[in-house]
Amino acid sequence: MSASLFQSDSPLRIGTRASKLARWQSDWVAAELKKHGHAAEIVEISTQGDTQQSGSVASLGLQGVFTKEIQSALLAGEVDIAVHSLKDLPTETIAGLRLAAVPRRANPADALVSSAGRLSELPAGAKIGTGSTRRQAQLLAARHDLNVVGIRGNVDTRLRKLDDGEYDAIVLAAAGLTRLGWKDRITELLNPPTMLPAPGQGALGLECRADDEGVIAALSLLDHEETHRATTAERTMLAVLDGGCSAPIAAWGRLEMDDDEQPQLKLDGLVASLDGTEVLRASTSGRPGQAEELGRIAAEQLLDLGAADIIRDARVSD
Repeated sequence: MSASLFQSDSPLRIGTRASKLARWQSDWVAAELKKHGHAAEIVEISTQGDTQQSGSVASLGLQGVFTKEIQSALLAGEVDIAVHSLKDLPTETIAGLRLAAVPRRANPADALVSSAGRLSELPAGAKIGTGSTRRQAQLLAARHDLNVVGIRGNVDTRLRKLDDGEYDAIVLAAAGLTRLGWKDRITELLNPPTMLPAPGQGALGLECRADDEGVIAALSLLDHEETHRATTAERTMLAVLDGGCSAPIAAWGRLEMDDDEQPQLKLDGLVASLDGTEVLRASTSGRPGQAEELGRIAAEQLLDLGAADIIRDARVSD
């Protein structure tokens, strides 16, 4: 649908993955659009990350394993809006597409779900399931005696594997657990600085065609400026590091008030080796409008500390 064909009474077609979490996210977007007078309908799209369930996500060897098919449908005019978990959306801009809105972020922290207690209470050799190299590296940095292994599947599948005794604990995004009604399963929130989140974690990315002014206007009503700026800083850092989805890279941007009660955008970044023995950290802050600059500064700090070698070694290990 081109901008000239946009009509406010025409349902906006929302492209999404079919998982429970993806449907929660897209249904939430549809409900928010309806509040502003825009009807919407959901179009489920299968992605490579959904159909290939063996091995880790990183082992698939491509960025955008949960987004490319939805973006293709968007470019082809089959849907009008793509709803992504922002942490899954590659930082590389796709010609003809625009990240039009980033709604208010949920809790960006990771969450430990365990049958054996908090992270500090887990016995040596406890089997921890995660599909993320970032989580793996930070878990091992905190507890080198843990047995951190891969896990795939949606949230329900992972919880079932834990309940069946295949793992002593698993680590998932707190936002996803909360959105699906599983908040009571959280044993411990692994808040910063214990574990820094993935760039964009807890936030949604709403994408549309770059020339679709009507949809851009509709989505702008869902944008949350503070979240957009914080995640822009995180994603800029990731882009400069060229880490993709396979390297253990973490970032946490947020707005805080300084001593003069003026808002400051703060960004913490991390790059770690897969075994957790090397952990590089960066921190910077500035005005909220400096999001991209702060992302570049944090990336350059990490590169000066040797991040490029760690990222390269992580790719070789995939």
